[in-house]
Amino acid sequence: MSSITVTHAPSGLVHANVARTERVTPHMVRVTLTGEDLRRFDHRGFDQWFRLAVPVDDHARFDNLPDKFDTRAYLRYLVLPKSTRPVIRNYTVRAFRPDELELDIDFVCHGTTGVAGPWAESVEPGTEVAFIDQGCGWAPVPADWSLLVADESGLPAVLGILRDMPRDAVGHAIVELIDAADAQDVDAPAGMTLHWVPRGTGGTALARLREIDWLPGTPYVFAVGEAKIATGARRYAVGERGVPKGNVTFCGYWKAGKA
Repeated sequence: MSSITVTHAPSGLVHANVARTERVTPHMVRVTLTGEDLRRFDHRGFDQWFRLAVPVDDHARFDNLPDKFDTRAYLRYLVLPKSTRPVIRNYTVRAFRPDELELDIDFVCHGTTGVAGPWAESVEPGTEVAFIDQGCGWAPVPADWSLLVADESGLPAVLGILRDMPRDAVGHAIVELIDAADAQDVDAPAGMTLHWVPRGTGGTALARLREIDWLPGTPYVFAVGEAKIATGARRYAVGERGVPKGNVTFCGYWKAGKA
């Protein structure tokens, strides 16, 4: 389930090439894209996300992909030959440097599990990709404070939001990680308390959510990541804390047990 509104940016399908890769933490690989077509990309910051076309082999084509990803375009994508059809996955802009024409994407990697993670660990510089900008999920309403809840798949979104939110913002950000070593440097307002919750020590984001000091007034809640984390945080905020549904943005990026 998701309450995030999809925005079809006028930039359409943006073509790029892999410039380099870097392992930034034990379970996170950063892929940097480059290319002249990135001049058309309109960077909005926060948790801006896109649909990334990942080539699963050397026969992938990008010239016949749609310029947006609504229902009709998705059906057109599905009828493309599987032998040349790239895989589509959703990712967040980790950073964009317009002067260098470079865009960073962080991939959670679990060895050979999945498609995009193994691709990020093995992709060579020069590999072609393409993506379609889909806007931002972060859509705050007037509130007294902010509450962010995520797992490692939502970490790039949380880091982008903390970087770009007003410097006088107050609240909590809770991020469940595979391991404590997967924590990254954070540019956050002084009033935002960041909670790293490593699963390796038995912690969970939802358990920490119940332990934090609930601030006075009504928060705006942003919960993303594994489906149970996103829906569980929404259920707790609305059902047990009385937060209005309109003050909650949530999205299950993935579901445990499913590819």
